[in-house]
This record gives sequence, C-alpha cells and structure tokens, in this order.
Amino acid sequence: MRSVHLVIPDLFLPKDFAAEASRGLSLPALQKMLGRGHGELLESALLENLLCELFGVPCAAEAPIAPVSAAFDGLAAGCWLRADPVNLTLQRDRLLLAGVQVSSDEAAALCASLNAHFAGQGMEFFAPHPQRWYVRLDALPRMTTTPLSQVIGGDVRKVLPSGADASRWHQLFNEIQMLLHAHPLNEAREARGEATINSVWFWGASCGEDTSPQKNYDVVYSNDVLAEMFASVTGVPFLSWPEQWRDEAKHDKQLLVWAGLRSALQRGDLAAWRTALQDFEINHAQPLWQALRTGKIAQLQLDVLGGDSLRRVRLTRGDTWAFWRRAKRLAAYSLV
Repeated sequence: MRSVHLVIPDLFLPKDFAAEASRGLSLPALQKMLGRGHGELLESALLENLLCELFGVPCAAEAPIAPVSAAFDGLAAGCWLRADPVNLTLQRDRLLLAGVQVSSDEAAALCASLNAHFAGQGMEFFAPHPQRWYVRLDALPRMTTTPLSQVIGGDVRKVLPSGADASRWHQLFNEIQMLLHAHPLNEAREARGEATINSVWFWGASCGEDTSPQKNYDVVYSNDVLAEMFASVTGVPFLSWPEQWRDEAKHDKQLLVWAGLRSALQRGDLAAWRTALQDFEINHAQPLWQALRTGKIAQLQLDVLGGDSLRRVRLTRGDTWAFWRRAKRLAAYSLV
C-alpha cells in the first residue's frame, strides 16, 4: 500500500494575525486535506522530537539529536552534545540569541581556543561543519536543553538548561561567552561590522549506543537538514525538496518534510511565508490531493507542528469524496 507522510512546521499562526496573514491566499487542496481527513490533536511536539518518533528513536523530554547529527558530520560514536555558534545581544532585560555565519577557518580557530581553555575537564569541542559544533563528553550531564530552532530570535534566559547538572553548564555558558568575547577573531569581526560569534548553544545530548534510528521509509524529500541526517544514518535515499511533487511509483513509503514556512518566520518575513505557502499549494498540495483522489497513493498523513500542539490528519481515497466534511479556512486553525 503506497503512502505519503507530509510534515509541515509553522503552518498555523498566532490568532492575532493569522487571518490577515492568510488573507487572499487560495488553498483549496490544503484546506481539504485538513478538513476531510480524520484528525487528532496531540501533545506539543517539536520537529526534532517528531523526527525521532518517525525514525524509531526513543525520545522523552528532549530529542537526542547530537549523535545522529555527529554521525552525519563524520564524527565517531560517543557521547555528544551540540554546541552551535551563536550571537547573543543584551537588549534591556533580555538576552537575545541570533544565528551567525561562520567560516571553516573561524570555526577551527574558536574550537581550538575552547579546547585549550577546557583541557582536562572531560570535554572536547569539534567543528566538522562551520555552523554545527559539538562537545564530546566523558559522561552525559543530567540536564534538559532546548533545540536551537526554538531559541533563535528569543530570550535565552527563559530556556537555559535545567536539571541536576544545569548550574555547572550555566557557569560554562558564561565562561565561554567571556572567552569568545575577548578572542582576536571576534575583535576583527566587530571591526568589519560583522556580528560576533560570542557564545555557543548547548542542546540535543545523547550517547550513540542509545540512538539507533530505523529505516521506516523508502525515500525522504526535504529542505531541512535534520531530515537529511536521519535519512543518511538509516541509509534511506534522500532528495532535496522538489519544485513540484510527482508520483514516484517505485517508492511505497515517502516522507516529505517541508520547512519552507519555518525559515520565512525565523526571518520575520511574512510576505515570504505567504509566497511559499501559495507555491506549496500549487506545486505540492494539489498534486498530492489529486494522486490520493485517483488512487495513485492509498494513504496520506499530514502532521502540522505549531505552538504547543501537533495536529495529525490521516486520509484515504474515500475521505477525498467526503464533501459533507466542510473544509475550513486556514485561519480557523490559528494558535491561541
């Protein structure tokens, strides 16, 4: 039985501007998917946690992304913690976090300084990718962290690590800020008018032996690197997000993870969000709806992540003809 599993983060917007944001958009196929299927509202789920679920990785409060990511980036098995480079800016009583572009040479130089400073403390920094840094640990800390995707643009003081070992990592967090702030590389960036790389964000800790993703799909399409990581470590063929969805008869179980709306919202670009959503309707939602209605695919599952909930909708061919289930406008699903 051929099936498609579609995941969309950030489709539903806060209630105070959801109606205005979607005004004028024509989304008949997407709205029918949401309205005619069998839906359920599940507990809060981040994309990181959902991907763990879809690939059979045990996940409690925190998604153990670091070992999957480390394997994708060519690092050996071990206990890993992501330590991604970021920029922190103090604005009144808030400490705001922003992503920052880093070159390979800068990443190597800064990690070398971190390793020299923390030598003999059971932690070693690696930067196999300029934007993805890691700490290899002798033992996992007893703490819960927040994925970087949930912190960008926000106040980090509200989401610092919690748990029995959190106080030590708060201290390390402050120590790293002081070390990087005084680094000559950052002085040079500041002189050029570039954002400094003045901190790292810890998240996703786990040991490799506790993380064994399963091959639950025949192909993965996505524009999100996390989906690519899970596909890579499970040996599932991965393809970049297509300009238009086309039926691939050779793949019985397809996973489609579309993060086009997330990237637009993180930039604060509502016009880009609208454009991306309208393109998705024409080039993906409509072909998928037609394939389901004509029986080319037997089942479609739609997972929409947003706010504090996950809306899961399952559809079969018969559901596409259930005209008495009226499709609601997208704004009707807005977040409180």
